[in-house]
Amino acid sequence: MANRSRLGYDLSMIPIVSIVGKSNSGKTTLIEKLIAELTHRGFRVATIKHNRHGFEIDHEGKDSWRHKHAGAVATVVASPGRVALIEDTPGDYDLAEIRDRYIKNADIILAEGFKINPHPKIEIYRTELKRERLCGPGDNLIALAGDRLLPTAEVPCFDRDDAEGLADLIVERFLKEK
Repeated sequence: MANRSRLGYDLSMIPIVSIVGKSNSGKTTLIEKLIAELTHRGFRVATIKHNRHGFEIDHEGKDSWRHKHAGAVATVVASPGRVALIEDTPGDYDLAEIRDRYIKNADIILAEGFKINPHPKIEIYRTELKRERLCGPGDNLIALAGDRLLPTAEVPCFDRDDAEGLADLIVERFLKEK
């Protein structure tokens, strides 16, 4: 039987908190602040960033590119202090698949860019952009963070610069028993 927290989470799995919001709402800035705050408290933080347009870290002519194009199913580039894996995938992995395949040495994962997923979410917004919120009642929303506090009984609402308050929420909900 899995080791369960009082909240029902399997403690053997690294918890995932997804930071969601419309384009230019401040997701990356908030994640940077949360990483700094959580690591300052002694937690090991991993991140997963989704890019729906794809990306390239391996460039034509480089040895690792040549290895991949010669038929390697995966290529690892290693140097002192850094490792990168280049691997073709059969599709777009979800957050749990990425966590289970690639992330081992972390206490928490903060995800950005996965708008639709079953994991707990913090939605960030900017009222000046005049956009509708992304998350509805069934989206596992645990908090809102924005440039203006929205009166809501639904979930706690934080200033988007309140990394300390949001980190308190994350620690209480997902890391307290670690």
